[in-house]
Amino acid sequence: MRIKPEQLASHLAKGLKPLYCIYGDEPLLVLEAADQIRHAARAQGYTEREIYQVEGRFNWQTLLNAGDNLSLFSDRRLVDIRIPSGKPGADGGKALQSYSANLPADTVTLITLPKLDRQTTSAKWFGALDDAGVMIAVYPVSNEQLPRWIGERLSQQQQQADSETLRFLAQKVEGNLLAAQQEIRKLALLFPAGRLDFASVRDAVLDVARYDVFKLADALLASDVPRLIRMLEGLRNEGEAPTLILWTITRELRILTRLKTAQNNGIAPSRLMREVGVWESRQALVEKALQRVRLDTLTTSLRQAAAIDRMIKGLLNEDPWAALRQLALTVALPQR
Repeated sequence: MRIKPEQLASHLAKGLKPLYCIYGDEPLLVLEAADQIRHAARAQGYTEREIYQVEGRFNWQTLLNAGDNLSLFSDRRLVDIRIPSGKPGADGGKALQSYSANLPADTVTLITLPKLDRQTTSAKWFGALDDAGVMIAVYPVSNEQLPRWIGERLSQQQQQADSETLRFLAQKVEGNLLAAQQEIRKLALLFPAGRLDFASVRDAVLDVARYDVFKLADALLASDVPRLIRMLEGLRNEGEAPTLILWTITRELRILTRLKTAQNNGIAPSRLMREVGVWESRQALVEKALQRVRLDTLTTSLRQAAAIDRMIKGLLNEDPWAALRQLALTVALPQR
């Protein structure tokens, strides 16, 4: 069975299925869909939870043994399987086929994956999951759709805005839904229910703290470590949300990764600067960072950023601010 994310709430109201698989490249929407399933499972007595993070040399036998671990006196459980790479490998593919063919009793299984290519969705293990459960594909919100999406989120907190204000908000978050959600929540804290005027929203978005966050990116690219550390500590003390800081750093990481990949393939980064959103005023900073940073470091840093996102959401019991500091230093410090 395949359903859209917007159909999930009505689907869950009719009862839970034994297997759900969510995949897509929009982290906020994937997380929200997964949270809906987790909440529904808890409400229906699935109070025990097992998390399997499939990374490195994951032992797939532990998953296959999961069906034997529920005692007669245990509560029903949720098995939460996360495959960040989207590539379980040959052993993992066989294990997922076997698992989906013999789903454990009194268990709801939730599998989350990133965006998958056609080759992956044609794999036997993916087909086995499709046959056994409910598949939910999450697609990005396009720039054209984003103002409407923001308007719907505002409506959920009993606020409304005109089309000009919605377009302004969409432009400022540059297509990042996590940043958009942060701004929407900020507006709920700052203003009462009802209609929001453009001037108030503009002033709320264009505050000093936000400009400081963007200056943080400049310090990161320039390898200005003392300034970088001062700004991180200052933003933390001022109560700035770590979500916005993570988004800012992650945006720079993605730009650097794309440019570094092109550079390693013999393409001059200068040819792609405007295409990836680097305007002339910042090109010198980006070029300086490209001379310093390695592609493998950028790849590792993006994985680290994904882990920090889970920390911020409470899915990992670690300090996101300490992790943000380490992430920034990894990129800013000279590399051998």
